[in-house]
Amino acid sequence: MTGFLLANMAPIMFGGLVVFLLLGLPVAFSLAACGLLFGFIGIELGVHGMAQLMQALPLRIFGIMQNDTLLAIPFFTFMGLVLERSGMAEDLLDTIGQLFGPIRGGLAYAVILVGAMLAATTGVVAASVISMGLISLPIMLRYGYDRRVASGVIAASGTLAQIIPPSLVLIVLADQLGRSVGDLYRGAFIPGFVLTGLYLAYVLAVTLWRPHWAPALPPEARTIREPDGSPGLRSLGMLAALSVAAALAFGTTRPDAMPTDERIVLSLSVGVGVAFVLALANRLLHLGLLSHMAERVTFVLIPPLALIFLVLGTIFIGVATPTEGGAMGAVGALLMAIGRRRLNLKLLRQAMDSTMKLSSFVLFILIGSTVFSLSFQGVDGPKWVEHLMTSLPGGQMGFLIVVNILVFVLAFFLDFFELAFIVVPLLAPVADKLGIDLVWFGVLLAVNMQTSFMHPPFGFALFFLRSVAPNNDYQDRLTGQTVARVTTGQIYWGAVPFVIIQLVMVGLIIAFPGLVSGGMGSKQLFDTTNQVIEVEPPEPQAQEQDLNDLFKTPAASAPKQ
Repeated sequence: MTGFLLANMAPIMFGGLVVFLLLGLPVAFSLAACGLLFGFIGIELGVHGMAQLMQALPLRIFGIMQNDTLLAIPFFTFMGLVLERSGMAEDLLDTIGQLFGPIRGGLAYAVILVGAMLAATTGVVAASVISMGLISLPIMLRYGYDRRVASGVIAASGTLAQIIPPSLVLIVLADQLGRSVGDLYRGAFIPGFVLTGLYLAYVLAVTLWRPHWAPALPPEARTIREPDGSPGLRSLGMLAALSVAAALAFGTTRPDAMPTDERIVLSLSVGVGVAFVLALANRLLHLGLLSHMAERVTFVLIPPLALIFLVLGTIFIGVATPTEGGAMGAVGALLMAIGRRRLNLKLLRQAMDSTMKLSSFVLFILIGSTVFSLSFQGVDGPKWVEHLMTSLPGGQMGFLIVVNILVFVLAFFLDFFELAFIVVPLLAPVADKLGIDLVWFGVLLAVNMQTSFMHPPFGFALFFLRSVAPNNDYQDRLTGQTVARVTTGQIYWGAVPFVIIQLVMVGLIIAFPGLVSGGMGSKQLFDTTNQVIEVEPPEPQAQEQDLNDLFKTPAASAPKQ
C-alpha cells in the first residue's frame, strides 16, 4: 500500500483537491488544506525533500507579500470602483446611446462600445455589468429590445474587462507565468478590440436577421438635438474625420521599428487631442462650428480617454510600470470624481471596502495555491503533468486543443482567479518546454477564462445581471406601460451566442498568432510542427539544487513589470 501511495502520490493529491472543491469548501482553504495534508503524509512516508519544502513555506508566503507586481490589483480595483460610482458610465451610456439611437441596434452598439471603454478604465467585471444593467437594461426593455439580446449584450460587454488592459486577470496570469505584466497588456491589446468587433458584428447580424429584436430609438427619445431639430451629426462626422486624419498622419510618420501598441496609443492620443482642442475652441470662442451632439460626445469621451492614456499609454511607451500606472489611474479616478462633484466619504468608504475584500480574496487564494504547489512539487506533480501532457498526440497543437477544452470545462465550476492559481501553474512549464511563448499562452488562456463569467448556470456576470434585472413585471416610469420581467432563462440563453463568439476568438488567436505578437514585435510565438519531449529523471545533484532554489524568496525573482 505504501509503495502504491508513493508511486501515485501526484494524481491522488490532485484528486484530493477535486474532492475538497466538490464539497463546496472555500478554494483558498481547500488548496492550503490539501497541500498541508499531503505534505505531512509525504513526510511520514519519507518522500525525499518534503520536509525541506515545508520549511520553505514561510519564506514563500513572505515573498508573496513582498511582490510589487500584485500591488497593481488594489490600485486598478480602486480606480474602477471610484469611476463606477462617479457617474462616468451613466454619462457615457446616455451620450453614446443618443449618438447611435437613430439606427437599429443603436443601444446595443452603445453598450458594447461603452463596455470596452469601461474595461480600459476599470478592469472590474462586476462594476461594468452592474452599472450597465442598472442604466441601459430598463431603456432597452422600454423600447422593445428582445430580452435575450439585451441581457447577452450587457453581460458580455462587462466581461471585456477581463481581456482589455488593465485587466486584473492579466496581472494574475503574469505573476503565475513569471512574465511581465506590460508584455501581457501589449499582447492582449489587439485581441481585446478584435473581440469587441466580433460583438458588434453579432449585433449587426441580429438587426439584419431579426430587426424587431433591436429597434432604433423613436424620435421622442432622441433628446440631443439642434435648434432646427436635426441631430447634428454632420459636424460630428467632420470632427471625427479631422481627428482620424491627424491620428493617421502621426502614425505614418513614426519609425517602422515602433511596436504596434505604442503606435496605436500615441496615434489615438493625437486624434483625441485634436478633437478636444477644436471642441474647446468652439465653446470658448463661440465659433458655432460644432453641434451640441459633437460637443457633448467630445467632452464626455475626453476624461475616460485621457485616463486610458494616463494608465495604458504610460505603460505601453515604457514610462511607467503597471503598478505605477495603477497608482496614477487611482489618482486620476479621484480627480474625475472631484470634477463631477461626486466624491464624498460614502463613495470612498464603499470603494476602499470593496477593494480590501477583493485584494484579500486574491491573496488568500495565492497563499493557498503556494502551499499546494510546494507539496505538489515534492511528490513530483509537475513531472506527472508533464508526462501526461507531452504524451498527447499532435504535439503543440494537440496540447493547445486539450488545454483549451480543459479550461473551458473547468470554467463551468471555477472562476478565473481559481483557474489562474490552480491550473495555470501546472500547464505553464509544459507549454514552455513545448516551445510556446508564455505571453501568447497567457493571452490565449485569458480569452478562454473569460467564458467563466458567461457560462450558464454559474457565470458571475450572469449573477451580477440577475441581481439588477427586474424579477417582476413593473410599470415604466416614463411611458406608464407595464414591462414584463426578465427571466433567468432569458439571461442564460442570451449569454450562449457570446460564449460561442469567445470560443471563436480562442480559435482566431491559435490560427493567427500575429493578433498577439502584433503589439509586441514578436516574430514567432509557437511552432505548429509536432514536437516530442523526452523527460529524463533528474540527477541527484540537480534535485538537491532544485530544493535549494525553493528556499529562495519569490520576491527576489518576481516577474518584471
